[in-house]
Amino acid sequence: MAPALFASASLLLPVTASVAADPDLVTVPPIPKNYKPAKTPWGEPDLRGTWPIDHLNMTPLQRTPAQGNRYYLTEEEYAARQKQIGPTQTRYDTEQKSGKLGMGAWMEPGQVNRLTGLVIDPPNGRIPDLTAEGKRLSGLMRSDLAPNATFDWVSDFDSWDRCITRGMPASMFTFNYNNGIRIWQSPGLVAIQLEMVHETRIIPTDGRATISPAIHNWIGESRGHWENGNTLVVTTTNFKFGPSATNVGTWGSPPGNVTPVSEQAVMTERFTMTDHDDITYEMTWNDPVVYPRPWTARAPWRRNDKYELFEYACHEGNVQVRNYITASRAKRAQEREGKK
Repeated sequence: MAPALFASASLLLPVTASVAADPDLVTVPPIPKNYKPAKTPWGEPDLRGTWPIDHLNMTPLQRTPAQGNRYYLTEEEYAARQKQIGPTQTRYDTEQKSGKLGMGAWMEPGQVNRLTGLVIDPPNGRIPDLTAEGKRLSGLMRSDLAPNATFDWVSDFDSWDRCITRGMPASMFTFNYNNGIRIWQSPGLVAIQLEMVHETRIIPTDGRATISPAIHNWIGESRGHWENGNTLVVTTTNFKFGPSATNVGTWGSPPGNVTPVSEQAVMTERFTMTDHDDITYEMTWNDPVVYPRPWTARAPWRRNDKYELFEYACHEGNVQVRNYITASRAKRAQEREGKK
C-alpha cells in the first residue's frame, strides 16, 4: 500500500552551496542550453543511463505560504532542513546495529538542498487551488490516505493502493522508496523505466500520430521530439480519469491525496542534459477541468549508473486490499455495537 539544478555552477547554485553571498533568493535560474551531449549511433542526443531521484527525498513539491516567491531557502530554513534530513541518513545503520528495523529500512534518505520546493510556476511555488469542478471530482475519489477513509470494495482505493500504477505526474516525483529511473533509447523510441510500480513509459519520437482520444491509459499516451540538440520534449495525453484515477502524491503535495485527473489533462515534460551527469527535468501539468491554470515543477536529476532497480513486489489483487476491507468492516461493526 502507498505510505504518505543544478547543471552549471556559473548559472545555477550548487545544491549544497551557501546562498548567503547572493541576496536574490527569488529568481528561478535559467536552464543552460550550451551543453551538447554525445549522440546515439542513430544520431539522437544520448540520454541513456540511470537517473535516480532519491537525493530529492523530503524536498517538498510545493512551498509553504510563508516562503512566498522564494526559490531558495534562507540560511535559517536551510539549517532546519539539515536538522530534518540529517538523522535519516544514518537511521538504517543505527537500526541494523540495534536489531530493530523501522523507517530506516523503509525510507530512502534524501540529501539536503537549497530548494524551497519543486514547483516554480505559479511564482508562489504552490499548486493552484482546485476549480469548483475539481473539488467535486476530488470528493468522489477514494484513497487509503484520504481523511476518514472507509473500505468496502476495491473501488474505495486508488490505483496506487491497488498496485496498478502511481500514475502521472506522481511517478516522476520522489517518495519514500523505489526512486530509480532509467532511460533507454532505440531509433525513434525512448523508454523510461520506473522502479515504483514496475512500469515503463514508451515514448515514440518518430513523429507518429497519437492514438484516438477515446482511448485512455493509466499513464497516458506520450509523444516526444528533440529540441536544441540536448532536450527531449514529451507531450502526454489520453489519461485515464474517474474516481480511481491517480493523485499528485509526493512530498509536500496537497493534503488528502485526492487530486483528480480529467480527460482534458495534458502533461508536457522537458528533459535537458546540462552536462554528462545532469539532467534538468521540467514538467507542466495542464488540466483546465481541475485547475484554473497550469503549474510547472522543476527537479535536478543526477546520473548514478551504479544504482540498482529492484523488483516492486506489489501487484493488483494482493492481500492488503482484502485486509483493509476486512479491518474497516470490523471496526465499523464494533462502533455500531458500542452505540447500542
